[in-house]
Amino acid sequence: MNAEGLTHHTSSRFNEDLERIRASVLEMGGLVERQLHDALGGIDSGDAHVVVAVAQQELRINQMERSIDEDCSRVLATRSPAATDLRLLIAVLKTITDLERIGDEGEKIATIAAHMAASERPRSRYRELRHIGALVSTMVRDALDAFARLDADLAFKVARRDRTVDEEYEAIHRQCITFMMEDPRTIRRALDTMWVVRAIERIGDHAKNICEYVIYTVHGKDVRHTRLEDAERELRLAAAEAAAVAGPVIELSPAGNKLPS
Repeated sequence: MNAEGLTHHTSSRFNEDLERIRASVLEMGGLVERQLHDALGGIDSGDAHVVVAVAQQELRINQMERSIDEDCSRVLATRSPAATDLRLLIAVLKTITDLERIGDEGEKIATIAAHMAASERPRSRYRELRHIGALVSTMVRDALDAFARLDADLAFKVARRDRTVDEEYEAIHRQCITFMMEDPRTIRRALDTMWVVRAIERIGDHAKNICEYVIYTVHGKDVRHTRLEDAERELRLAAAEAAAVAGPVIELSPAGNKLPS
């Protein structure tokens, strides 16, 4: 299913409302991506001034969340949407909440990056943080792409990546504990690293949530708190059963006769 299939109504005004809301979510998502890029870049570059820029972006993200929320409330009150359109609006309301929380985590990362910039940098230059940061940044981008195209297959693929992020998080967490035990002088830096990686891991969770909302919009199935493999298998079986009930498609000639296969 694509976005065009959700915005075809006899009311052109309704079409415009839905399209404007969808475009606003994508604009908000783009701002969140830039904020995350800047925050992670602050760790790599050691630039303490990045905090100011990220904080300004966070204010804009909060404003957009309120604006989109108001637009959705107005459409729900005046249009009484049903079926897929209702699911879309519910998904939008949930998605902007997760985007706003990604913004909160990005601001947290930038603040800690400022502390890191004031201390001695390790020889690795926080290579482990750059790696997990790149994984999560890609997750956010692809989750927004799945939302833009209402691509449930892509949403499933992106959501599954959260396991890799969780594994990276656990590995870095264990590494930091080891460093602190072996050399107490690394405690401050290790704690900063643990706070940053925790924020990055949470961003991955929010990206996964957005993917779950896409799946809900397309299939009408809530896959939260469900193994993704089980949900995907169930949806495929349901699609196969529906196709079997519908039977083969028979092509007819202009005269109404069955065409040869």
